[in-house]
Amino acid sequence: MPLLVPPAPAPALLSVLAALSSPTAVREARTPALRSADGPLDAEQPLPVHVFEPAAVPGGLPQARLTGWRFHIRAGARVAAAGETVLTPDGWVFSRFSEGPYLVSTERALRQAEALPQAYQPHLLSVPGLYMLALWLHSRPRTDAATAQPDPADLLVPLAPAPPGIAAHRVHRLVELAPVLSVRLAPPPLLGSPA
Repeated sequence: MPLLVPPAPAPALLSVLAALSSPTAVREARTPALRSADGPLDAEQPLPVHVFEPAAVPGGLPQARLTGWRFHIRAGARVAAAGETVLTPDGWVFSRFSEGPYLVSTERALRQAEALPQAYQPHLLSVPGLYMLALWLHSRPRTDAATAQPDPADLLVPLAPAPPGIAAHRVHRLVELAPVLSVRLAPPPLLGSPA
């Protein structure tokens, strides 16, 4: 079933397009594939980026905080890089261009999601404490992307590379994977006082 991709805020898209039209921004980007791309570059496939916040109470749902938008930068038939924006007090601004394994992994996860029988709204969910990124498939596809919060019917597809013990590109129910992530993010228990 098709994914219902939320529209990116116009200022976020415009900031990425402005960076793409800047020879300096492209030339100085740490993305060799972008610097060597032939032909026009275009920003497409916007995905809201959220940060995972563990559940406040045991057994509860985690929270998600919108931190940015990521666009795939297409050069001809291939994705050459990602263009990222962040929200500042002055609005959406261009942050950086990037490349690496998450680009290919994101495309693969999106194809997996399109093969599912239900419609979802795709997001990226970052778990910084585990160096993990996942495709978050929100089961309420018409929700405002800025205010979307995890729902028991949501799915997560960890992107490669995934942390040890978490299978990349395996579709997980959020209610099954979120507690595992929360436990891994919890501070270690205090040891007894010295004797």
